[in-house]
Amino acid sequence: MVHAEYDIQKGAYNSAGEASADIKRKLQQLGISPVTLRRVAVSSYEMEMNIIIHSLGGTMGLCVDKDWITLSSKDQGPGIEDVELAMSEGYSTADDDARSMGFGAGMGLPNMKRNADDFRITSQLGEGTQITITFKVM
Repeated sequence: MVHAEYDIQKGAYNSAGEASADIKRKLQQLGISPVTLRRVAVSSYEMEMNIIIHSLGGTMGLCVDKDWITLSSKDQGPGIEDVELAMSEGYSTADDDARSMGFGAGMGLPNMKRNADDFRITSQLGEGTQITITFKVM
């Protein structure tokens, strides 16, 4: 079994992608199939960027066992007002700074869900958002 946790800071564009790159390396070392590896890599990057762009900071976790890969995140707010709307492709609340760097296209949550075998999100305004994504090991 493999466990890892990553602290992700709000607005940390200079280190964006480091956690998801480490996750990809760990999974490559375990011999995870290229198809599953791609799905997890896309989802972990989107998860990491969502914390950087939309939250006040948070954590991202990886857990791998014999049958499943689980990615999880928990941020410290501000939460998502309308989760159903946020799940719509193209909908984004990214600020001008994120958009000026090419981020915030509104595909993060939809891409996570599209690549996952199971996707769960809960959010409370003023508290934050939690996401759990699972992938069947192939």
